[in-house]
Amino acid sequence: MYLNPLHELVVATHSPFHADGSLAPEVVPVQAAFLAANGIRTVFITGSTGESHSLTCAERLALYDAWANAAPTHGLRVIAHVGSNCIEDAKALARRAEKLGFAAISALAPSYYKPGSLGALIDCCAAIAAAAPTTPFYYYDIPALTAVSFPMERFLVDAPARIPTLAGIKFTNPDLVSYRRSLEVAGCLDLPWGVDEMLLSAVAAGAKGGVGSTYNWAPELYRQLMDAHARGASAEAQRLQSVSIAMVERLEGLGFAEWGAKGLEVAIR
Repeated sequence: MYLNPLHELVVATHSPFHADGSLAPEVVPVQAAFLAANGIRTVFITGSTGESHSLTCAERLALYDAWANAAPTHGLRVIAHVGSNCIEDAKALARRAEKLGFAAISALAPSYYKPGSLGALIDCCAAIAAAAPTTPFYYYDIPALTAVSFPMERFLVDAPARIPTLAGIKFTNPDLVSYRRSLEVAGCLDLPWGVDEMLLSAVAAGAKGGVGSTYNWAPELYRQLMDAHARGASAEAQRLQSVSIAMVERLEGLGFAEWGAKGLEVAIR
């Protein structure tokens, strides 16, 4: 299905909470304004950075509504992660995302009772995508968290016949060999990269854009990195990637979700 490719920096948004742990959807307009002011055009909501699997369906739907209200004011496209260990929940989320007019949906694989074959994974994705039959669908490949790992180049060959709305793969898998093989068979399908600290390597392999959490507060770092690579300024691009790696390692040492969200809060202020 046609969707302007994600040849850009797409922000994987944090989900805002109050100090008592309750959801704070009223913060979403502030997030949207900040991201748009920093040149972001597309957001990926309620994914891994957004702690989707720690949210109830009601909380995820509340965030969908908040982003649907805030995004048009700031010229933002919204991609909603709808994946769940419960396929019926995922289908309900997909239906809501389509009703709200989001640009695309995405789903990672069930990770408790995992699909046992590539065919089973495609069946799962097809069921979710069919619940939103006019909305582009991205499979979200993140084996480090789901422990579901199949050759994505085979997915790209086999899945389009089952998923008419397939737009591509959110490739959050550090396997650059698999990524390159996937690019070779992707055709018009889109493969945004999802590992921030390896963006330079992915761009060298052929990536045109990425979906990332640290783009929330450091988009200019990654723009400069991609620009340096395009200009052939290899040393500068490598230096900027090293800055990214140090930032990610520091956040991981502190607790990525908590300190990542606090970093965004400081940046907004």
